[in-house]
Amino acid sequence: MGYDIDGPREAGTTRRDALGLAAGLLAGGALAVTTAPPASADDDEWTAPGELWVPDAEDWCVADFDAEFEADLAAAEALLPEEDSRGLGAAAAPKGRYTRPLRRRYRVTSRYGVRGNWAAGHHTGIDLGVPRGTPVYAVTSGVVVLARWSGAYGKAVTVRMPDKRYVLFAHLSRISVRQGQRIRTGARIGYSGATGRATGPHLHLEIRARRGYGSDINPVSYLARRGVRLL
Repeated sequence: MGYDIDGPREAGTTRRDALGLAAGLLAGGALAVTTAPPASADDDEWTAPGELWVPDAEDWCVADFDAEFEADLAAAEALLPEEDSRGLGAAAAPKGRYTRPLRRRYRVTSRYGVRGNWAAGHHTGIDLGVPRGTPVYAVTSGVVVLARWSGAYGKAVTVRMPDKRYVLFAHLSRISVRQGQRIRTGARIGYSGATGRATGPHLHLEIRARRGYGSDINPVSYLARRGVRLL
């Protein structure tokens, strides 16, 4: 999976293609699109690390700009204590420990930057296909800005990191943190799922240079510069 994905790129699969695939599979009863929160997922629902899980069909992320979510995110940040609203601050920022968001094998089902009909013009994160209920972990420390149902992103957690960038963990089946909580590297964020606009279970990992949609940066490159390889 050695993709060259430093920036948005052309690809044969767009959001329209993904939706078409989902519709065709739905007609045959092979796939279900989840648009409401599913039942909670527990630890024993996921495949043991080392077992290779291969989905029956491609698991597409079709989440796009969601004005209500973006407004909720801005409002939630405004409610943080004053010291948090300025970010964690250079003095308080730990000297970068980073880790992968998953501790088991996964399959990249949609790369960062794939061109399509998204409002940003490209896929704003990377999709890591894993079974529903797989534990998801914080890639570094930070403060939880929002942890709730997040429109097109489904159940999602947004964390502001010490460098004042934001990481979004989307389409979760269950959330394990709360708004305003300070978390450490490797803290359990929740469990993977297919909530929101998704056609199958996966983790959508998105990193933003600023809070708002469209400020996304390549999560693979971002983590690689900090010693963590996703691919």
